[in-house]
Amino acid sequence: MAIDKVAALRATVLFGSLTNDELRALASLCTEHKLSREEVLFIAGEEARGLYVVVSGAVRAFRAGADGREQVIHTERAGAVLADVPVFDDGTYPATAVADEDSVLLFIAKGDVREVCLKHPTISLAALKMLAGRLRRHAELVEALSLQEVGQRLARLLLTEAARRGERLESGITFDVVLTNGQIAARVGSVREVVSRALTRLQQDGLILLDNRRVTIPDEKLLARYSGQSQ
Repeated sequence: MAIDKVAALRATVLFGSLTNDELRALASLCTEHKLSREEVLFIAGEEARGLYVVVSGAVRAFRAGADGREQVIHTERAGAVLADVPVFDDGTYPATAVADEDSVLLFIAKGDVREVCLKHPTISLAALKMLAGRLRRHAELVEALSLQEVGQRLARLLLTEAARRGERLESGITFDVVLTNGQIAARVGSVREVVSRALTRLQQDGLILLDNRRVTIPDEKLLARYSGQSQ
């Protein structure tokens, strides 16, 4: 199926303010990239040639330690932009990006992005807003990793997954955990064994119900309080 590049660009915060004619002109400069699950898009430290718009699927950005452990910084889905920071600061890619699932992206060369920004100041303002939002999320990640226990960080992740994919029943909000414990560990800054123990502890405390990989949250507000956030 052919990609509607104009619609994909319009869905982004960065380019959403452009007119249809301007979007079509920008779309003509985009190239399509398809990634299979776990395929690498770019590696931290590589020269950044441009930015990517996520059309479908999901891409995670992470840094890897000397021991090979991953720390996921953010995961982006349709409508998101990747590699915006090095486009504007002339640096290298600050993180490695890998497809969490089969994904489709659009690539826009660095020079083309800058030219569009110069022609349309509203895009520069949108870029500032987007970068500010990313900085805020990174600050929240640093706070969580520094000050919260693994169980609290895990609770936040489960609440996020519930909001995105959960089904509301009389027993609470329920969803299937599609991530492995190793993948969860990379998102909460821990290791697989600790995540397994934290899941068990959440169940023992009555904050979640576990049935294989099916999670039910009986009381979202209670779990949110445990995680350190309010609803």
